[in-house]
Amino acid sequence: MPGMLGKKIGMTSIYNSDGDHIPVTVIKAEPCKVVSVKTKEKDGYDALQLGMGAKKKKNISKPELGHYKKHKVDAPFKVKEFSGFEKDKFKTGDEIKVDFFEEGEVIKVRGNSKGKGFQGVMKRHNFGGVGGTTHGQSNRLRAPGSIGASSYPSRVFKGKKMAGRKGNDTVTIRNLTVVKILNEENLILVRGAIPGANNSIVELIKN
Repeated sequence: MPGMLGKKIGMTSIYNSDGDHIPVTVIKAEPCKVVSVKTKEKDGYDALQLGMGAKKKKNISKPELGHYKKHKVDAPFKVKEFSGFEKDKFKTGDEIKVDFFEEGEVIKVRGNSKGKGFQGVMKRHNFGGVGGTTHGQSNRLRAPGSIGASSYPSRVFKGKKMAGRKGNDTVTIRNLTVVKILNEENLILVRGAIPGANNSIVELIKN
């Protein structure tokens, strides 16, 4: 689906014309430059490769540098491909701005959730623990308990809920309403919360 990249600024709230108090997330949707145009004849699929921000030259690999030189664009900080754009409407070097969306439009936002690091089973999977009645066990209050079978099949099944890394997953929030668009500041206000920490990169996608 067509969309663009943006940066999550944070949350605030506004009042609409009816006086309703609405919580919104502020996203800075800087102009996304078309890095390259993918076509079905040449690449096997139709899509636009969009870039946002700027990357330092020392952080660019030679294959990347060659790609950007070929299309005569500066190296963007973040690159993402979006399908569903009208064919032949965009060309390399064009900019997609925040007015690509309309107030009242319903969109979805995709980003990486906040990383929580290594967590135990109680925090990661909402295990209840043993609650203090442990029949003499003194150090098992937050432990997972038994994890495997007996002599058969003598292994731990895949997908077992255990301790491990929590967060930093790709999360998509659907059916978010665009409340307000500030064209001069390149800001878009979306009703509700979106995944990720402040200043993280998110994808704004039309439904």
